[in-house]
Amino acid sequence: MNENNSIAYTQSNDTQSENILNTSVYSSENTVNEQNIQTQNNLVKSEENVLNIPINLQKNLVQDESLQSDNTQQDSVYIQNTYAVNTPLLQLNDLCKRYPGMGNYMSVFHMNLTILRGRIIGLLGPNGCGKTTLIKMINGLLAPTCGTVLINGMEPCPATKKVISYLPERTYLDNGMKVSQMVEYFADFYEDFSTEKAYSMLGVLGISSDARLKTLSKGTKEKVQLILVMSRQADLYILDEPIAGVDPAARDYILRTIITNYNPGSTIILSTHLISDIENILDDVIFMKNGSLMLYTSVDSIRSQMGKSVDTYFREVYAC
Repeated sequence: MNENNSIAYTQSNDTQSENILNTSVYSSENTVNEQNIQTQNNLVKSEENVLNIPINLQKNLVQDESLQSDNTQQDSVYIQNTYAVNTPLLQLNDLCKRYPGMGNYMSVFHMNLTILRGRIIGLLGPNGCGKTTLIKMINGLLAPTCGTVLINGMEPCPATKKVISYLPERTYLDNGMKVSQMVEYFADFYEDFSTEKAYSMLGVLGISSDARLKTLSKGTKEKVQLILVMSRQADLYILDEPIAGVDPAARDYILRTIITNYNPGSTIILSTHLISDIENILDDVIFMKNGSLMLYTSVDSIRSQMGKSVDTYFREVYAC
């Protein structure tokens, strides 16, 4: 482990490296950095982890190859699908973030990660492990101290904001506006926003479009914000604690909303502490600790190799 982040741990470097390796489902003979690389290679190459190109994209690609160039729109679909297949949706290269006044400690520590399309991924870890800092760098809200973030092969910029639909942990809606005005605002701002889908979800949850946000409860505001985010047709959805302030009775509907209202060729990164509530919808999990990547693997791998649920395994890894 690089000494620059050594103050993130209370143990010696040798001890902490051993502990991190022992919590991984992969070989403990590698160093932590080598393990991270191997984990990503396993994700890309292993049939067991089922991280191949989504079937729907494969079918689209095969079908589009059979189309001839006499239809310009069909050609553009083929080009788009080829681009999607060949370019990682999200790639982190030696990514670091150090805040001023924190000495050598890094909130995100030399992270290397490749995220493919068509996955629902849980971003998991204790408070203060760097999840929100990582999310903000992906969204271009924070500049990395070192390394790069690439979305569809591009660093964060206005073009990448068009393909990312982001739900922050805190509500940012204008309390003085009506729900309908927020829907109109999103429709004006995002070309991929579906007004019809937004009103449909508002109706199911019984949220009046004429209600002013300041009259709504905290949980209802969060539902409105989630509906606005999920009404877009984005490539990457990043949801930071989307069900934290929602009553248990509405969680199932919200989770169904998440999995039924996003583009199947896109990916969702979902950060939460309520692991047992979301485990059944996850394809993969990312474990973070003290700014470092501990583990990136499929949910099926944890169940088959460890014989445990993700929630149980998480509690063991992060036991105090």
